[in-house]
Amino acid sequence: MFIGEVIGTVVATRKTDNMQSLPLRLVRRLATNNAPTAGYVVAVDVVGADEGERVLIASGSSARQTHLTDARPVDAIIMAIVDHWQVDNRTIYSKSALQQDETVG
Repeated sequence: MFIGEVIGTVVATRKTDNMQSLPLRLVRRLATNNAPTAGYVVAVDVVGADEGERVLIASGSSARQTHLTDARPVDAIIMAIVDHWQVDNRTIYSKSALQQDETVG
């Protein structure tokens, strides 16, 4: 698993039949300090994440263990929307603090 930021949507007009209803998002990998890294992944969004949100990605066979992705050609899914994370007792990211800043500004 890794933490990433949803940076866009991937639209594919032609997909295999069993992938038609699954939304695809472009996710940039993040380091533990919330800084972007060079890695990107296209992931099936099973939780309804919005652009800019921090998300938890599962990949490999773990990505096919939800009722929406079972027996489908899926290698990565957005399995959770991250509310906050800490490293060494220090808050690195807080969605609620970010939302408060947006309402003030």
